[in-house]
Amino acid sequence: MDWDHLRVFLAVARQGQLLAASRRLGLNHATVARRLDALEEALGAPLFDRRPAGCVPTDAGERLLPAAERVEAEMLGIAESFRDAAADVSGTVRIGAPDGLGNYFLAAELGALAALYPDLVVELVPLPRTFSLSRREADLAIVLDRPTEGRLLVSRLIDYTLSVYAARAYLERHGTPASVEDLAGHVVVTGVEDLAYASALDYSGVLEKYGRSRFRCASVMGQMEAVRAGAGIGVLHDFAAGRHLEAQGPDALVRILPGIGFRRSYFLLAHPDTAQVRRITVLRDVLTQRFREARARFIPG
Repeated sequence: MDWDHLRVFLAVARQGQLLAASRRLGLNHATVARRLDALEEALGAPLFDRRPAGCVPTDAGERLLPAAERVEAEMLGIAESFRDAAADVSGTVRIGAPDGLGNYFLAAELGALAALYPDLVVELVPLPRTFSLSRREADLAIVLDRPTEGRLLVSRLIDYTLSVYAARAYLERHGTPASVEDLAGHVVVTGVEDLAYASALDYSGVLEKYGRSRFRCASVMGQMEAVRAGAGIGVLHDFAAGRHLEAQGPDALVRILPGIGFRRSYFLLAHPDTAQVRRITVLRDVLTQRFREARARFIPG
């Protein structure tokens, strides 16, 4: 059985479409379709139900998937075993992360890796969603809730805190609430509850219970910018909001209602099939060290 054909099968299974799989593999659409046809012919069974909306694995495809993933892991291990242990770290590593952490911390930290490992390409995907490592949506993922199932290597990266903030200009116009009950006279900025992808995002409820919710945003970055623009009062990550506390101008942030605060955790996930690949191991070690050094930023005071 041709490994290139299995690679195509895995890409189609993970992407759900021939075109998306071709882009992922760097092949043209016709080549992907031809290799998939050849694999189906060799196995004597259709692997996908090819519909206008995408490709859905058949029973045969579902049976082949775990076996193909084991072959993929073996191929990655073989390639890695032939690398010189002293050689420079090279290749591409994709890391998925929550948008707030990705944009306000990881982008700067991972961007600096270029100077240390010039042959390493890091792809950061900062989105408000979860990532499937088994489907190779990412090589590493940082999540808000500790997984309770699946073949994953899980490590606690760091705890972090969130507090209530408002822009200086907003407080000058509307006054500063002295208690949570005072929020009844204020507009609050929150997340979109039915789009929350993790239980750790449940902190907006206290603001909506007492304040007037006029603007909701599914993005942590969007909530931050709305609060800075004076749209209302919001719960923000201290590691992201802290740099705006000493700023000048109307969009400078002020921490208010010190009695309201939240503590959450970030967890780093790796897949056991690829966790020992050198470039992934290096990135895991770098991330762990960077978070350790930045602990005071994530839990200020």
